[in-house]
Amino acid sequence: MHGTQTARDDEAAFTISPGRRSYVLILLTVIYTLAFIDRQIINILAEPIKADLHLADWQMGALSGFAFALLYTTFGLPAARLTERGNRSWIIAGAVTLWSAFTALSGFANNFVHLLLARTGVGIGEAGCVPAAHSLISDITPKDQRASALAIFSMGLPLGSLVGLAMGGVVAGAFGWRAAFFLVGLPGIALALLTLLTVRDPRPSGRAVTAGGEEVLSATGVFRHLRQRPSFVWMTIGAALLAATGYAHQTFYGSFFLRNHGPALDYWAGVFGLSNRLAFLGIALGLIIGIAGTMGTGIGGRMADRAAAIHPSGYMKVPAWSTLIAIPFLVAAFLVPSAMAALALLLVPHFMKAMWYGPVFACVQGMVAPRSRATAIAVFLFFVNAIGLGMGPVIAGAMSDVLARTMGADEGLRVAMIVFAVMLVAATACFRKAGRTLADDLVS
Repeated sequence: MHGTQTARDDEAAFTISPGRRSYVLILLTVIYTLAFIDRQIINILAEPIKADLHLADWQMGALSGFAFALLYTTFGLPAARLTERGNRSWIIAGAVTLWSAFTALSGFANNFVHLLLARTGVGIGEAGCVPAAHSLISDITPKDQRASALAIFSMGLPLGSLVGLAMGGVVAGAFGWRAAFFLVGLPGIALALLTLLTVRDPRPSGRAVTAGGEEVLSATGVFRHLRQRPSFVWMTIGAALLAATGYAHQTFYGSFFLRNHGPALDYWAGVFGLSNRLAFLGIALGLIIGIAGTMGTGIGGRMADRAAAIHPSGYMKVPAWSTLIAIPFLVAAFLVPSAMAALALLLVPHFMKAMWYGPVFACVQGMVAPRSRATAIAVFLFFVNAIGLGMGPVIAGAMSDVLARTMGADEGLRVAMIVFAVMLVAATACFRKAGRTLADDLVS
């Protein structure tokens, strides 16, 4: 059964030419990059939004995490079910159009509720993209290259963070935070049209059973199948803890540096000829997260494919070791007195923390049959984003608010950031645990 399924996978993958496969992968990566520009730009705008709309840290955490995650996770499963039978090109194009429109609407917000509603709309739109993209990439890519291909797609996360933080800081510094939302919301329409015109879904739509006899399982059936795989459970917990730390930190990086290193940021902005500290910080954080994260994502995928060729447990060795190495550098970044030293230290953890995407996503896709892949990644992302994105920034913001009462706003946020960094020890343990049963849990 395993060999037959793998043969069908490879046969489907090679029905598309390598050049066409590369084009689809690059276009989907650009789309995912735009998704993270729209998702992450609010982080560098946190302080000016907070001042303009008179918000607390917990409210900024809710806008950056909970508001987006609420409907991203809720709509992820229905979007995945549509993906199993629908045309994935149309689904991706519609998703891009929707989230881009709501990003632009964020610029019109006049209070917390208005911005909350706009950010939930961004979450609805982005919910339709990842399951369809993962399913499409996995269908057209040979199994032994799947982690690398999904890692390339996942580069959209650090690249989007780079552009979003850098562009957001520069535009907000020159024209205000509202203009930044307007600007990044525009390109989505063009990408949606390009997807419709140039990407053909190679899979027939609307069939309950594939030509190879594979039944399209119900969402309950897919969930039950995954729940019975111990490696999936441990892998999901590990990824959720990583996500909680990552989203909490990225939500408050801007606030942390502005509160703890404000004068130094003014100095370095002057050295580089930039108009203000926010412009410098946005560019610096964007380059750190973008370059280190992109390199870590790509290298992690290639390392995982090579390690898994020896034994499937190799997929989990990559995220386990890389997460562990990241911890001391991350803690040190929040403790050193120098702003430039803190920024430099962030290069290592952002490289290391990005290495999990390719191997983990490849494992999720390999635990189910092809017509269940969109639902499988939606189930995985439901838990990862509900815990990581939905709770991480809110808890970090609330912790910062509570600690600020006795420690001050700058030190309270510092301690909250360190607590989330140390939490990655548990994520490392989860990935190691997942590796022990992974070989028995992979089916395609």
